[in-house]
Amino acid sequence: AAAAPQTPPRPPSSHPSNAARPAMVAKSGAPPVPESVLKKRRATEKVAGERLIAAKAAQKARREAKKEAFKRAETYAAEYRAAERTVIDAKRASRKDGKFYVPDGAKVAFVIRIRGINAMPPKEKKILRLLRLRQIQNGVFVKLNYATIRMMQRVEPYITYGYPNLKSVKELIYKRGFGKVGTRGAWSRIPLSDNRIIEEALGKYNIICMEDLVHEIFTCGEHFKEANNFLWPFQLSSPKGGYSKKSKLIHFTEGGDAGNREDLINRLIQRMN
Repeated sequence: AAAAPQTPPRPPSSHPSNAARPAMVAKSGAPPVPESVLKKRRATEKVAGERLIAAKAAQKARREAKKEAFKRAETYAAEYRAAERTVIDAKRASRKDGKFYVPDGAKVAFVIRIRGINAMPPKEKKILRLLRLRQIQNGVFVKLNYATIRMMQRVEPYITYGYPNLKSVKELIYKRGFGKVGTRGAWSRIPLSDNRIIEEALGKYNIICMEDLVHEIFTCGEHFKEANNFLWPFQLSSPKGGYSKKSKLIHFTEGGDAGNREDLINRLIQRMN
């Protein structure tokens, strides 16, 4: 059989798209970044690094502060137990010897305002302001001395007070405690939700946590005044079950509510807290 004729090769197309294309030139690098942009970038990176370092330092400081707060709480708990044990032993020794045990006098009172300002003489109004008892059912801690006892006696028809125990002091501060933060004339009432609030205000007195604050108030410590001034006056609720059926004007010892109720103030605090 005869061989098939071969197709002659097609001549190269003269179409412009098939013309020789120039070779692509590789880029030697990105265009130079302006110096101002580089400076801004370096500054941003520096700030970010400093913030990261500060955040880590703050986190470490919080951990250390938390550990210190737990340590102090344990120390105070041991101190309270030892003091209670001492009183129990002293009472037993007194009974054994046929004597009466007379405890040390109270150092701190808790004062609650129970009446308004109707027909109140100016002197009594001033004393209540000095005691920071501006509203009914406000409560404050007061360091007992000759001057404060005289002041409370002068306004007895408008207040009731007594000697708080550790349980009452702790529950008042933990449940209703607010701090006074700011400057004179521009105070802010801040809830004590973080120990840092206490440390910022009272750290220079070595009071850095809630347990420090409780201890300073309960024991009437060296910096009781500063710690107590930091505490905003407590805003208590009406007592569960109400006040006594007799008038608030009548003294507590006569069946009313006014005046000194000594250790029985703790029952009233429980009803109002």
